[in-house]
Amino acid sequence: MSDHASLQSPLLKVSGLEVAYGGIQAVKGIDLEICSGELVALIGANGAGKTSTLKALSGLLRPVAGHIKYDGEDTGLIPAHGFAQRGLVMVPEGRGVFSRFTVHENLLMGAYCRRDNDAIAADLELVYQLFPRLKERYKQLAGTLSGGEQQMVAIARAMLARPRLLLLDEPSMGLAPLIVQKIFEIIRQIASEGVTILLVEQNARLALKTAQRGYVMESGRITFADSAEALLANPKVQHAYLGE
Repeated sequence: MSDHASLQSPLLKVSGLEVAYGGIQAVKGIDLEICSGELVALIGANGAGKTSTLKALSGLLRPVAGHIKYDGEDTGLIPAHGFAQRGLVMVPEGRGVFSRFTVHENLLMGAYCRRDNDAIAADLELVYQLFPRLKERYKQLAGTLSGGEQQMVAIARAMLARPRLLLLDEPSMGLAPLIVQKIFEIIRQIASEGVTILLVEQNARLALKTAQRGYVMESGRITFADSAEALLANPKVQHAYLGE
């Protein structure tokens, strides 16, 4: 854990988390924590339990055991709609844009909990600066955009909720390498502005090169937790996930 992280209580603290659905135990008692301002990667093979973990963290799945504390509050006591209001926001795998809405309407959906119209307008401007391509296409139906542009819409929409903790599930999935590079530049920029990020990503090398710390998940358990640098240099991680 980084020095600055060890000085403060974590923004997110997960203890003994177990998640099951359809009779399958997807997550088997994991612990993890993230401090304010950190960018942390969660890597692992398909079916390791990464998405199930994110769904539990964002209130989409109720854990069968364990505790999740966000900003000191037990998330079991937060109603499903209350997560975004508290700044815990997820960008789901597969993007989940509203295909029959325009880009602009999609972004406004991110601010549905907010009533501060002037600040929403200012945040929209900031988001359009971050994603100039979306500004060019703001009247276009989201369903007609490319995969990369839809991923931008999904991240931009999350930013309109003013996240304190942003959960990103497979942001590079199905995208061309040049677009992936662009999306990760934007993720780094968002992190540099103080948003805490938990990144779940198939591309383990890219995830660890972007993050400060990482967790490796295998068959529902955390098998390694270390600085991103140490994980990149770990022969077992290299062999299993980095193709070396």
